[in-house]
Amino acid sequence: MPEQSSPLDVPEGDLFGPHNLPYGVFSTPDRPGERRVGVRIGGHVLDAGAAALALGSPYAQLLAQPDLMALLAAGRTAWRDVRRALTAWVTVPAHRADMEPLLHPLDAVTLHLPYRVADYVDFYASEHHATNVGQIFRPDADAPLTPNWKHLPIGYHGRAGTVVVSGTDVVRPAGQRKAPADPAPVFGPSVKLDIEAEVGFVVGTPSEQGKPVALTDFREHVFGLSLLNDWSARDIQAWEYVPLGPFLGKSFATSVSAWVTPLEALDAARTAPPARDLPLLPYLDDADEDEPGGYDLRISVAVNGHVVAEPPFSTMYWTAAQQLAQMTVNGASLRTGDLYGSGTVSGAEPSQRGCLLELTWNGRDPLELPEGKRTFLEDGDTVTITAWAPGPDGTRVGLGEVSGRVVPTD
Repeated sequence: MPEQSSPLDVPEGDLFGPHNLPYGVFSTPDRPGERRVGVRIGGHVLDAGAAALALGSPYAQLLAQPDLMALLAAGRTAWRDVRRALTAWVTVPAHRADMEPLLHPLDAVTLHLPYRVADYVDFYASEHHATNVGQIFRPDADAPLTPNWKHLPIGYHGRAGTVVVSGTDVVRPAGQRKAPADPAPVFGPSVKLDIEAEVGFVVGTPSEQGKPVALTDFREHVFGLSLLNDWSARDIQAWEYVPLGPFLGKSFATSVSAWVTPLEALDAARTAPPARDLPLLPYLDDADEDEPGGYDLRISVAVNGHVVAEPPFSTMYWTAAQQLAQMTVNGASLRTGDLYGSGTVSGAEPSQRGCLLELTWNGRDPLELPEGKRTFLEDGDTVTITAWAPGPDGTRVGLGEVSGRVVPTD
């Protein structure tokens, strides 16, 4: 009989080969109440804590945990060393006998939110998205961008308690809405439920209150990134947002991938951001930085399995390092588990718009889907966001998908 292949023999071209190794948290049917740190390798999850214990690793205390918080807090040196150890565990033949019993098929585990979200901040960093939104809502304005847009990354604080892991149903939110011609607001379920295809950055090392984080310290504090969908009720948002910005139209749900890709896995995807039109203040000026601050991530957005957009993250005007600097320049501190979203990712082409508001031009131009036209999301719709990035030696690095289904308001 031919020798049975090992789950560690990941096929060439697999987006989740040993060059990737994203982190997550899982449980198994035989131990449903026990959450464990896992690392994805191909179509399997390695029980990282059990692996560390089996090999007598000094990193067992960081990995034999119910979530990623201990690893996140350990800092960049530990992140690098643990990643090197994990790479060896899944690639060195001498470790196979110890590792193979600790691998679980992806379809046989339950994935959980991998860290405890401390604070959540969302940005507005795509010039293409901001320009389109300005043209939609302020068609008579002299310029689609607000005067501050190219001077600082605009953001708002969201609700950390409603960040949910991929696969969690999203209940259609209810709230006040008022169309311009309506005499008074009404209350009810949102009729303009939307998505926002984003990338979320996960903070590991905290910072001290009163001490801003410099651009050059981005990689000292940010552990990794995940795909993120910041669900948006456009009708609720349009009525409530003046003058203080997003509130109930955003806070009902933010979905994140079950997998956090460490920044080190994306070194080959780093790229220069778009050219700046205006000079930046010193704390945001990245013109002389040795390392490029952007990431070349190729995102795909599907509604009910039908791809509706492919936004390129490389076009984002503001980088994650600049966003981190902006978040802390007033002395605000970082906490382990902080999450911040890039804002909607949109490109220059109509097929690259990362939300239905843009794709349908606020409902004017419905999308043609196999099951019918869509202006905004209907109950039962499932939105799935996937992405990949260039990896070392011509490989591709997959980002864990983020998916959610809309269910009706009770």
